[in-house]
Order: sequence, then structure tokens, then C-alpha cells
Amino acid sequence: MTKIPLQLLECAPAPGAEPLARTSAESIAELLKAVADPTRLQLLAMIAKAEKQESCVCDLTGPLALTQPTVSHHLKKLTDVGLISRERRGTWVWYSINRDRWGQIANLFN
Repeated sequence: MTKIPLQLLECAPAPGAEPLARTSAESIAELLKAVADPTRLQLLAMIAKAEKQESCVCDLTGPLALTQPTVSHHLKKLTDVGLISRERRGTWVWYSINRDRWGQIANLFN
């Protein structure tokens, strides 16, 4: 039987270890890029802690001391990657966390 040098065994991939599929990696990278902004993390936390876990843009501007266009810009980025959902009610738009999409980040570490 041939002996395998110890250095080769130490750097060999673990049995069953496979890289994340490229399409999944790209999708999750999009999510991580979207939340890699302090304002967006604050918005997500505020929406998650709000009554009924939904917030109107008008409720988010004051606590962050940001203008409505700035907050709307960040909310659009989060909506574009599917982390939050939006629903128009009259003249206001309400936002809620998309738990399925958010779960993709958590499942990355399972």
C-alpha cells in the first residue's frame, strides 16, 4: 500500500465538501451586498421590530434623521433583491420583511 505524504492529506478537501452552486452563490452575494450598508441594516431592524412587522416609509425617516428620498432609495435596494416586500396603501407604501428570502442568508451557514 502506498503512503500518502502528510502534507497532501492536510490540504485535501473534506469528504463530501462541495462548493455552493454558482447561481446560489451569486444570488446570496446580491443579498449580502444589499445588507452591507448600515442604513439598510437599520431599516431591516426597524421593520422587523415594528407592529405587525411592517412599516410605512413615513415612519422610517424620522428615527434615522434621513429624508424621504434617501430612505426610499435604500428601501428600493432592499426590495430589488427581494429582502422586503412593498404594498401601496393610498399614497403611502408599506414594507415588510420577506422571511423566505431572508432565510437564504441564514441557511448559508447551516
